[in-house]
Amino acid sequence: MSTTTNKSYKSAFIFLTTLFFLWGFITVLVDSLVPRLKDVFEMSYAKTVLVQFAFFLAFFIFSLPAGFILSKIGYKKGIVLGLLTMAAGCLLFYPAASYRAFPVFLIGYFTLAGGITILQVAANPYVALLGSEDSASSRLNLSQAFNSLGATIAPVVGALFLLSDSVKTSTEIDLLNQVEKADYYLAEATTVQTPFLLIAGFISLLALIFSFINLPKLMQVSPKGGYISLLKNKLILMGALGIFVYVGAEVAIGSFLVNYFSDMNLAPIIFENETMMNIANTIASTFNKTFSDSDPKSLLGIFVIFYWGGAMIGRFVGAYLTKILSPGKVLSIFASLAIMMILISINTVGLVSMWSILAVGLFNSIMFPTIFTLSLEGLGDLKAQASGLLCMAIVGGAIVPFGFGSLIDGFGFKTAFILTIICYGYILFFGFIKSKKIEL
Repeated sequence: MSTTTNKSYKSAFIFLTTLFFLWGFITVLVDSLVPRLKDVFEMSYAKTVLVQFAFFLAFFIFSLPAGFILSKIGYKKGIVLGLLTMAAGCLLFYPAASYRAFPVFLIGYFTLAGGITILQVAANPYVALLGSEDSASSRLNLSQAFNSLGATIAPVVGALFLLSDSVKTSTEIDLLNQVEKADYYLAEATTVQTPFLLIAGFISLLALIFSFINLPKLMQVSPKGGYISLLKNKLILMGALGIFVYVGAEVAIGSFLVNYFSDMNLAPIIFENETMMNIANTIASTFNKTFSDSDPKSLLGIFVIFYWGGAMIGRFVGAYLTKILSPGKVLSIFASLAIMMILISINTVGLVSMWSILAVGLFNSIMFPTIFTLSLEGLGDLKAQASGLLCMAIVGGAIVPFGFGSLIDGFGFKTAFILTIICYGYILFFGFIKSKKIEL
C-alpha cells in the first residue's frame, strides 16, 4: 500500500469515526427517553418499547434499499443523505413534544433511524475495507469504540436533561388550572425539544462538512444474484442471527436499566451510600448539577453511563485482543462472561445486582464489530450486499426488547433476563464455530 493511499485511508477513518460517535450518542439518547415517555403517556413496559420498535424497524426496512442507493450515488453522497435524514427526524421531535403526540414521536424515531441505517450500511463495510481482511475485526472494534464513547456520554445528557424532573400523572394534571396546565406542558415540551434541536443543528453541520470531504473510492459493483448466493450461505445467515440477538439483548438491557433499578428500589440505597453519591455527583458536576433525594430517576439514570462506558473500554481492549487472538475465541469468552454477569444480577439484590448488570456492557463491547467482520470473511465482492443483510438484522433491537418488556409485565425483571441469556448463548456458539473454522 502506497504512502499516499495509507494517508487517504487514515483521513477517511478519522472522518468516519465521527459518524460512529454520532449514531452511538443518538441511539442511547433514545434509551434515556424510554422511562420518561412511560411516565408521560402512562404506558405498560411492552407499549413503551414501541419507541425502540419504531427505531430499529427502520433498519429492517431500509437496509437493502440503502445498499442500492449507495451503489448508485456512492458513499459520500450517501453519508450526506443519511445525515440530512437524521436531522429531519430530530426536528420532528419539536411538534411531537409540543402536542404530546406519541405517534409523531414514533415517526420521528423511524425517520432518524432511516438516516442511521444509511450510515451503518456504508460505514461498517467501508471501515472493514480500509486495510487488510486479517485486521478488519481490530479496525472495526476501534471505530466502534468511538461509537461507544457517544453511547457513554448520552446517558449523562439523558439523565440530567431528560429525566431530571418529575412527570405528573393524568390525574395530577387534571387538578391543575388552565394556566398551570399550559405551563406544565410547555416545560415538558422544552425538556425534550432543546436537546434534539441542538442535535439537528450539529448533524446538519456535519452534512455540510462531509459535502466537501474527499473519501477513497472503494465501492465495488456487486455481482448479480448476490443476495441469492448469500441466502444459501449458512455462515452469513448465522452471522445475521448473531447481530439480531446481540443488538436485541444490548438494547433490551440498556433500555430498562433505570426501570430495573427502580423496581429494586435502589435510589434510597444509593442516597445512603457515600461512595455511590460521590460517583453520581462527580459525573453530574460536569454539567454543574448535583442530586437531591427528590430526583431518584435522574440519579439512577446517571449510572447507565457505566453500561455504555464499559462497552467503550472493552472495544479499545478488544481492538488489541482481536489482533493477538482468534476473534471467534474472544467473542465466545466475552459472551460467556456476559451470561455470568446476568446470572449474578438475577440471583442477587442491591448494589451487587446493579453493578453486575452494568458490567454486561463491558462484555458487549466487541460483539457487534467482531460478529460483523467474521460474517464478511471470504465474501469478496459480495461484502457490500452482505452488509445490507447484516444491518437488516439490527431489527433485533426492536423485537427482542419488545419480548423482554412483555416478560417484565408478566413475570418481572429477574425472569425476563433469561431471554438475554439465551441471546448471549447463541453468540457464544457462533464464536465457537468461527474460532474452530467449522464448515457447515
